[in-house]
Amino acid sequence: MINWKAAVIAGGVAGVVSGLVKLGWENVLPPRTPKRDQTNPPQKLLQQFGVPEKVTHATYTYSEQQLPWVSYLIHFGFSTSFAVFYSVAGHFVPFIRLGQGTLFGLGVWGACHLGVMPAMGTVPAPVDQPVEEHFSEALGHMAWMWTNHIISDELYRQLTSK
Repeated sequence: MINWKAAVIAGGVAGVVSGLVKLGWENVLPPRTPKRDQTNPPQKLLQQFGVPEKVTHATYTYSEQQLPWVSYLIHFGFSTSFAVFYSVAGHFVPFIRLGQGTLFGLGVWGACHLGVMPAMGTVPAPVDQPVEEHFSEALGHMAWMWTNHIISDELYRQLTSK
């Protein structure tokens, strides 16, 4: 029987940590060119929903650098939502855990970056995206969800052991 509270906590913590992993991944293998990243996908998505650019491009300053807090809010919201879903749903639908979450991460990448976001016009059609973007995003989503798997499993185990 699932301990819902433990599963949600484990997924939430895993989502924050995996969000940091994904940001780090994108510093090593940037998925987009600087020009395409002037308005990144989270910012563009919000603008498509009517949020003004002055909000979507809002920043805070840390170590003399302007950092996009609104983009980070969407990034970590996405990461944490999927991690909680994975942590809970994995108890009911075990096949999503195949490959320790890497196949699920690849599926999320395909659904979002090759399907939903191009269909909405948030990112270019898959054939118009550079191969570097596909490479970075596909592997990055696999590393992101593997991180969710490892952390949520261990934290769930610790929260439910007596």
